[in-house]
Amino acid sequence: MSNPPNSFTFFFTLTLLLIANRAHPPEQPEPDTPVTRFQNYLRISTAHPSPDYYAAVSYLKAQAESIGLHSRTLHFAPDKPLLLLTWPGSDPTLPSLLLNSHLDSVPAEPSKWAHPPFSAHRTPEGHIFARGAQDDKCIAIQYLEAIRNLKAAGFNPIRTVHVSFVPEEEIGGLDGAAKFAVSDEFKDLKVGFVLDEGQANPGDEIRVFYADRTPWNLIVKAKGMPGHGSRMFDNSAMENLMKSVELMARFREAQFDEVKAGNAANSEVISVNPVYFKSGIVSGDGYAMNMQPSEAEAGFDIRIPPTVDPELVRKRIAEEWAPEARNLTYKLIEKGPTRDYTGRPLMTQTDDSNPWWSIFKQAVAAAGGKLAKPEILASTTDARFMRQQGIPTLGFSPMTNTPILLHDHNEFLKDTIFLKGIKVYESIISALSSFEGGSR
Repeated sequence: MSNPPNSFTFFFTLTLLLIANRAHPPEQPEPDTPVTRFQNYLRISTAHPSPDYYAAVSYLKAQAESIGLHSRTLHFAPDKPLLLLTWPGSDPTLPSLLLNSHLDSVPAEPSKWAHPPFSAHRTPEGHIFARGAQDDKCIAIQYLEAIRNLKAAGFNPIRTVHVSFVPEEEIGGLDGAAKFAVSDEFKDLKVGFVLDEGQANPGDEIRVFYADRTPWNLIVKAKGMPGHGSRMFDNSAMENLMKSVELMARFREAQFDEVKAGNAANSEVISVNPVYFKSGIVSGDGYAMNMQPSEAEAGFDIRIPPTVDPELVRKRIAEEWAPEARNLTYKLIEKGPTRDYTGRPLMTQTDDSNPWWSIFKQAVAAAGGKLAKPEILASTTDARFMRQQGIPTLGFSPMTNTPILLHDHNEFLKDTIFLKGIKVYESIISALSSFEGGSR
């Protein structure tokens, strides 16, 4: 049997424990706030090539259920879930409102970041660093937080509000929004108006996009007579390909001159950018420099604005850039539609002819926001699949005074900008879901 501790030992031990607690206080649980919920979503890596879709869907579904939204998980391709949330309106005969966001993000190179790209590190200044902070996990949580606040305030929509979280946007959307937009499930929603992602603005206006450029991939292949590296002869593969490259480069320069002169925005011209060249006879760890190859290939990224007739571009490719007469063949991959189901360009009207636009614009102003001049998005989003169905669709992300960092290193969004965006969406959702006109 041991002796009981004396008073000195007891108080000495107690003193040591108090000192230790002061030096290492117990960890406090993370507060449950809109910002921390945003950070938690950002910490789920949905970056390609291995996006964790199911973890993201599980998290978003739990948030939706906490505020009483109906949820369904749809699959239009194996292991690529699409989460659909619904807030029923009092008049289901009216066309509904759809808020869209994509689950996936592009890869990140951790060594190039100031903070780990999936840590959602928040600096003392309030900058939240994470892949997807701008593109576009911010709007996913802002949708939910805006609905949370509206429900807490007792607001009841007249129109039904749907929120969709789709996979695969960053790699073309063909197994995500493209299949969703033509599905029976989508038709049953009776969607009348869609909001999708936009981009940040370093200024104090919120950008809004009424159209996207359509991406095309062009692969040009050339064939020609092979020969010794010292020979001069016509119609070698490299000569044939270089003639095409020169013609495309001149076209690109002319388009770019319009942008430089201020005559057009970057998104309003056709961009033609070479992305790879492939030729030569491999020899050891290099190429045989004394051999002219019989085949050569080049790839180009082309972006077509909706104001351009795509048939004219197809004609230029076939007759000028890759004609058979120069022993050229080509493969054109058109990644998405260029016209809606009626044959019209994929553009949403931003004037009084579109009653949704007027309500949207007033709602942004009511929340203290100022819209920039509506523009065409230089890149591409899932919005084009909704516009293909003839549905008015705007690209919109309320990120002002924020550098454009989508797909860049050190992507971040400031917490105060994120919180202001929630208020903007509260105004937009309440206004659009209370709007009783605009049937289509």
